[in-house]
Amino acid sequence: MITTATEYEKAQSELRDLQDRLDKLQDEYPIGEKGFTKAGIRKLIARVNEELAIYEGSEEMRAQLPD
Repeated sequence: MITTATEYEKAQSELRDLQDRLDKLQDEYPIGEKGFTKAGIRKLIARVNEELAIYEGSEEMRAQLPD
């Protein structure tokens, strides 16, 4: 779980790396090849996106709370 801005930035970087890796696989292998690998990367991308969304939501809630 992402709890700090540093972890958030690291997760964003990981997300970019995963997307680049998926794009490279899609370019190198036609549909039907490396399907399990592509699916695994998509699953990792979804997990990181979910963690980013949770962190963003928690930051938004903190910003709305009165001091």
